[in-house]
Amino acid sequence: MKRKRWRLGMLIGAAGAIALGLALAGSKAAANSAKSAAEPKDTVVQGSDPIRAEQVSVGDNQLLNAAADRNNWLLDGMNYSNQRFSPLDMIFAGNVASLHPVAIVQTGMTASFETTPVVVNGVMFLTTPMVNNEQKIMALNAATGESIWTYTHHDGLTKFCCGPVNRGVATAYGNVYVATLDAKLLALDATSGKLVWSRTVARAALGYSETMAPQVYKDMVIVGSSGGEWPLRGFVAAYNAKSGKEMWRWWTTKPTPEAWEGNSWKIGGGAVWTTPAIDPKQDLVIFAVGNPNPDLWGDSRKGNNLYTDSIVALHARTGKLAWYYQEVPHDVWDYDAVSNVVLFDVRAPDGSSIPAAGEAGKTAWFYIVDRRNGRLIQKSEAFNMQRNMFAPPTEKGVDSLPGANGGSEWSPPAYSPLTRMAYILGMDQLMTFKKHYSDIQPGGPLKLGSAFYNTRREPGIQDGTFTAIATDTGKIAWQYKAPQPMIGGALATGGNLVFVGEGNGYLDCFQADTGKMLWRYYLGAGVNAPPVTYAVNGKQYVAVGAGGNFQLGYPYGDVVAIFSTSTP
Repeated sequence: MKRKRWRLGMLIGAAGAIALGLALAGSKAAANSAKSAAEPKDTVVQGSDPIRAEQVSVGDNQLLNAAADRNNWLLDGMNYSNQRFSPLDMIFAGNVASLHPVAIVQTGMTASFETTPVVVNGVMFLTTPMVNNEQKIMALNAATGESIWTYTHHDGLTKFCCGPVNRGVATAYGNVYVATLDAKLLALDATSGKLVWSRTVARAALGYSETMAPQVYKDMVIVGSSGGEWPLRGFVAAYNAKSGKEMWRWWTTKPTPEAWEGNSWKIGGGAVWTTPAIDPKQDLVIFAVGNPNPDLWGDSRKGNNLYTDSIVALHARTGKLAWYYQEVPHDVWDYDAVSNVVLFDVRAPDGSSIPAAGEAGKTAWFYIVDRRNGRLIQKSEAFNMQRNMFAPPTEKGVDSLPGANGGSEWSPPAYSPLTRMAYILGMDQLMTFKKHYSDIQPGGPLKLGSAFYNTRREPGIQDGTFTAIATDTGKIAWQYKAPQPMIGGALATGGNLVFVGEGNGYLDCFQADTGKMLWRYYLGAGVNAPPVTYAVNGKQYVAVGAGGNFQLGYPYGDVVAIFSTSTP
């Protein structure tokens, strides 16, 4: 289902892809429900290189200091700020041309691949997409790619939105934590891959799923809800890392008359697709909230639809709201805030430093807010085309740019404290928005309320960008124009480099301050996952998944490529 049928959906267009993919997922779910109760059990396959407990026992102090760690990639965003910046500088402009693969790992799971590997003392943990109702969590030797253990989860899938994807794991306290497409949270023993505990996060039968890499912080595992295109309520929830007991849950839609007409909040959407950032100093969990439901029909949900399309901060211990900033009130264009929030400091005009949070919106603006109170500091220059961006959909149809996919999609940016720039993946896709009525019911089938169509009437408006934005000013410092929309993620390093993948199969490296392309390598399948870097035995490596992307029809594969230079 995932390869041929999703690709067919993308040829039909953006809205067609979502509708077709979900219809197929739903039909498969019906077939699955008719199976006997004797479902296959989750399994562990051991490799030949055992892991010592002390090797992968990551504690709070190590996580709090992850930004300075020159050997590991401990968190989904490398550090709690989600900066995806490593201080490693052994690979730099003078030797990056010798970067070459030292291992090509075939996972055996060919589908849309979005994982961020986590690396702890030479052990790489990663997830695969769901294929034939199976997801794999894998532990590999980070220098050679050799398998250490593989855990296979059999999804009790009913229906899902937006691809068979998984974006990775979290590791801490001797465990590996993963959220599954059938809305479960698992804790696996990091040394063996054996299941420690499993919790149901939400009802998959209603359309809830989990695609994000969890966040770990102070004995908590934090996850958000995927599936915002279904008639349901989004949330963020925290679980005790040792027992799996739920500690708090914060709903992204509330029964607030001025925000939601009638009971529309009950099915108001607001998924949280990507891993939150953490501000330890203020003890805040900061994340982006997706679109309201139904996506394109606003007549049944009058109001500003808080807290959809927003940057939100919660008090980590209680899950209580600290502040929010809404990017798009009453969204009827699917402009959800979906890319990871990144934390950094900006310089005020008087020279003082302001703690800030940034989110790359589908609107093609990088929103920068004061992370003490959520006040907007600035919107960046537009990093993609903007045309009729907020024109209401009509029955005849309205052409709009950058389109419902962005701007920036789920792709996590990187931030370099060396250049004070954020590096953002973007896309231009001319789309036509048409309005028509759909009856939306809780627990019912997915209906967008209206439709958007990927329009190809104007040549050249199906392309992408990779943009460096100076965070102190919001100005574009440099921009690379890609021949196809960009989706995946970025990596910045202490060697003054940034890495990013393209749907055409290339992994690219640019000089971080100037944007000069220094190196690229062709991997065949779309490089639509975020790269990472780490060191083993004094040697720096770069690793990335190359498996394509269902959303944009990029060629599928199943590999994790590990690179290093010819000399240490």
